[in-house]
Amino acid sequence: MDKNEFEVIIIGGSYSGLSAAMALGRSLRKTLIIDSGKPCNRQTPHSHNFLTQDGSTPQEISTIAKQQVLSYDTIRFYEGLAISGKKIAEGYEVTTSNQDVFRAKKLVFASGIKDLMPNIKGFSECWGISVVHCPYCHGYEIRNKKTAIIANGERAFHIASLVNNLTKDITILTSGKKDFDDNQLLKLKSHNITVIENEVLEIEHKEGQLETIIFKDGSKAHFECAYASIPFEQSSKIPEELGCKLTEHGHIEVDFMHKTTMDGIFACGDNSSMMRSVATAVYGGNITGAVINSELTKESF
Repeated sequence: MDKNEFEVIIIGGSYSGLSAAMALGRSLRKTLIIDSGKPCNRQTPHSHNFLTQDGSTPQEISTIAKQQVLSYDTIRFYEGLAISGKKIAEGYEVTTSNQDVFRAKKLVFASGIKDLMPNIKGFSECWGISVVHCPYCHGYEIRNKKTAIIANGERAFHIASLVNNLTKDITILTSGKKDFDDNQLLKLKSHNITVIENEVLEIEHKEGQLETIIFKDGSKAHFECAYASIPFEQSSKIPEELGCKLTEHGHIEVDFMHKTTMDGIFACGDNSSMMRSVATAVYGGNITGAVINSELTKESF
């Protein structure tokens, strides 16, 4: 192999990518990690619900992980952005924004997703700090607080059912006509969960800490935190360009071994899982690395 040829290329060097790389490095697989240095949780102050690292910052976890992974001689880390990929006879070829070209037999997308911020002033500044997506990742830290749920329909109902165990002061903000059936409305009422249909216009905050939500009609409501369900898109367009199918929710479609619908291409982490957490990403990356090593072994033994 020349310096640009590898057995595996991993696009994305956060938790799932580094986890996959560790499994491959421990099997002496020549592996390249390409990472642009922009994880989706970079604004989140602390990571939780991850054994041994509960309360650490995302940066602290990834720094330790990177140091440990790069201690394996067969792993190389490339700081840059992968912009295109193509199928070649021996596997796949990846080109970066600096026009560097790398080739490998197997390709892993651990590229994450990009949250699409709503047109609400102050929302993006609070995202991951006091406006969060997951009760398991952040719910304990914002327990017993006056809580808003910025969502509608089944998603809002599901979040409310989980959050109800963490606080008894919940209001659902649907930003439009509520979309609940009669049974759901009765259930929400029985738990004293109110629904406001006014459209959310702005979030007043101090350094990301939510204080007041302003509605389009000029009314205001005080909250200390909020859960929100927002759309996302794939951070990398390369999987689709290479023919990988997406699910109806927009994730890369994978099987239980993290194989995509394209031979030799794998995906792990937030880009292919509805369970969005550091622990899940590490787990998925570990499986992906082991499965790839098994495939490489079968092909060469």
